[in-house]
Amino acid sequence: MPASNARASAKWLRGIRFSWFSLVMLGLVVLGVLVVAPTLHLYIDQQHQIARLEQSNADTAKKVTDLNKQVADWSDPDYIKAQARQRLLFVMPGETSYLVIDDRPPAPKKNDAPVSSSIQATKSDWLSSLAGSFLTAGLTDQTAAQLSR
Repeated sequence: MPASNARASAKWLRGIRFSWFSLVMLGLVVLGVLVVAPTLHLYIDQQHQIARLEQSNADTAKKVTDLNKQVADWSDPDYIKAQARQRLLFVMPGETSYLVIDDRPPAPKKNDAPVSSSIQATKSDWLSSLAGSFLTAGLTDQTAAQLSR
């Protein structure tokens, strides 16, 4: 069986015929790929570099625009007065300045403990406790001060 396979493959190889023209064309295609591939790679790299430089140029132009706006703002006397009032707490003559200081203690930190994912049974029946509290408050003769003891 293997001998017949070897003979069949040898017969198939002998059946393949290449003309000189097809060999020359195959050589030209391989040569063309070898010549064009590095040039194409260089072209693609240059296009990426151009895109990066254009983006950098756009970012710089935006920064220049922002800085020109700031220069124009600082040239306005009303803007300078507003900034002096806001940043340096300046007041105009005849005005009274009030400075409110928050002297409250800082808020307590929240508890970041994880919540249990399992269901837990309560130690008392909350419905009967609620009903008992309601009935005790409504039916007793004691005052609120006596009940809170």
